[in-house]
Amino acid sequence: MTPLTTIEGKAYPFGRKNVDTDVIIPAHWLKTITRAGLGKGAFETVRAEPGNVFDDPAYAGAPVLIAGDNFGCGSSREHAAWALGDMGVKAVLAPSFSDIFSGNAFKNGIATVVLPQAAIDRLMEVAKDHPVTVDLETQTVTTPFQDRFVFEMDPFRRDCLMKGQDEIGLTLAMDAEIGRYETAMADERPWL
Repeated sequence: MTPLTTIEGKAYPFGRKNVDTDVIIPAHWLKTITRAGLGKGAFETVRAEPGNVFDDPAYAGAPVLIAGDNFGCGSSREHAAWALGDMGVKAVLAPSFSDIFSGNAFKNGIATVVLPQAAIDRLMEVAKDHPVTVDLETQTVTTPFQDRFVFEMDPFRRDCLMKGQDEIGLTLAMDAEIGRYETAMADERPWL
């Protein structure tokens, strides 16, 4: 995973509530075992709507998505996080998230930032024409207009995102300790 400390740039001012994983990536895109190309299918039903934010060239490649309450509800498909990552999204801001989606996003290097609805409303306005900044180190979201919204994040998840460590990286970081344990077990219990 790529370390995330500061995510700065345009943001998709999406804002819809109760967006489920089938809206994020429809089921017919799930026939793949690779993450590459899933961004093309992300928000396919929304992209069918005229004037949608995801096909607006002003937001192309935006690293931040501003969403509504209960983002990522529905099924537990990890492909939703894969599709967002393939689009270039590194942080999603919303008043609340589905627990499963939030976990999948974290495991795929995407920060999920919970902010009050008033902050989301303000960021939706700012994002129409200006960038936003998500800073994991200071746990703030800021705008060029001196808006500063503080958020909480699980310290373990925050640390992993900032170090760019996924579960495999965490395990590999303990390689020496695991090796010592395995050697000790082989000496102590050779029949295993």
